[in-house]
Amino acid sequence: MTGPIELTGHDLNPESLAAVAEGGAPVTIADTARRAMRTGRAVVDKYIAEGIPAYGLNTGLGARAAETLPADEIAAFSAHLVRGRAQGIGAPLLPAEVRAVMLARLNTLLTGAAGASPHIADHLAEALNRNIIAVMPRTASIGAGDLTAMAALPFALIGEGEILIDGAPVPAAEALKAHGLEPLELGPKDGLVLCNITAFSVGLAGLAANAARRALTGLQIAAALSFEGFRGNTSPLEDAVAGTRPQAGQVVAAAQLRHLLQGGLLLDQGAARRLQDPLSFRCVAQVNGSAGAQLGALEDAVTIELNHSADNPLVLVGENRITSSGNFHLPHLSLQIDGTARALAWSANDAVSRIQRMMNAALSGLPPLLSSHATGRAGFGPLLKPLEALRAEIIHLSAPVPVMASHNADGIEDSLTFAPLAAQKLSQLTAKLNLIAAFELIAAAQAVDLAQPQKVAPRLAKVHRAVRGICPFIEEDRPLGRQIEAVAEELVASGRLAQITGLTDG
Repeated sequence: MTGPIELTGHDLNPESLAAVAEGGAPVTIADTARRAMRTGRAVVDKYIAEGIPAYGLNTGLGARAAETLPADEIAAFSAHLVRGRAQGIGAPLLPAEVRAVMLARLNTLLTGAAGASPHIADHLAEALNRNIIAVMPRTASIGAGDLTAMAALPFALIGEGEILIDGAPVPAAEALKAHGLEPLELGPKDGLVLCNITAFSVGLAGLAANAARRALTGLQIAAALSFEGFRGNTSPLEDAVAGTRPQAGQVVAAAQLRHLLQGGLLLDQGAARRLQDPLSFRCVAQVNGSAGAQLGALEDAVTIELNHSADNPLVLVGENRITSSGNFHLPHLSLQIDGTARALAWSANDAVSRIQRMMNAALSGLPPLLSSHATGRAGFGPLLKPLEALRAEIIHLSAPVPVMASHNADGIEDSLTFAPLAAQKLSQLTAKLNLIAAFELIAAAQAVDLAQPQKVAPRLAKVHRAVRGICPFIEEDRPLGRQIEAVAEELVASGRLAQITGLTDG
């Protein structure tokens, strides 16, 4: 667990989101954010007092937006709204995912543009810090505001949904009492604030982006270790070469690989074993660099969503008014998620190719299948089947979400983005990508041991030792599945490889 993270509404990013959601870091609310919320709420109070129409505050929703709520029903409408929209189905989000969703909503409240009652932010922060996990069904949103997906959160916090205790769902009222937290009281607009927002999509996208960055770092390090085992030609990684056509990401990726290979023999002139290597080696900076650049675009998109308001209606604090907004629509975020998935699928594909090239004695100069010359040894041969199965699953998950119309609210809500589906697919893809990176790390470590170079780059020697600490040299055939999974979890997904090598994100 890291130290407390102060929330301002303006400087959250995917990494700090993950520190809270996955790492359990506590949160505090900055005084400036509290002032912004009070200012925004004053505008809402003005509209209520003066009877000025505002969507979802004193009117109905969707197809009933033209209908005005009686003044004595405005406060109660918040709870009615929550109960009527908590319609999600299917498996629930994981606890870390729920925490990410909560944090995404909390931070954007702090801009004041939602017009929420200030105590809503305090309640969310307290629920996060006490690790209160609402049961939030996974299938509920089409990415045009996460209304029905988000409703599960306030439904639990008001004491009427379900909350996890020791991993099992229990009635929310019982769980809140066990945690010593009173049910949340909703004022005018507060139900809409907690439901009609993009935090479901954004929280999931933030976690997926952070996990994808670690997976891509793992692939870069695995590729560098493969260079050592294959005794690859590093001339395509030279700065002068990469810089002659500086497409986004490739100069950075080439520099990362040179950083990893520094201190070894492969960067020396004349050290190459072959004049030209297979494209999966020769073009690794282009492929992984493209993935890094696309992932950077996703991280930028997520960061904007985490620190700006997507509320409808929107409180324009500086203008003292409330207006309708389309900021809840997420086409850009959805496109960036899908683009990242596609780019990572290319990286995964070439990682599989590098493993096979190292197994090919004619290309690598190493024993067949990265084993001994003994005819009865299978070596890494059988591993190609689960490896290629993983690759197929990744390519399948990289397919973009559908482009189609919606027919909600009698045709008023006629557009969608499927951003939450894209985010969940990227999360699944990333978990499989960690396994691909682990496969390559183990194969590359085997290749290094078989090649027995006079010197290995010091950073990669550390990586080799870390891999061998989990998966010893394969002399006799043995099942490797559990060791592959351990390398994926302990070295790749954990971010430990970046710590070992000092590799920074591109």
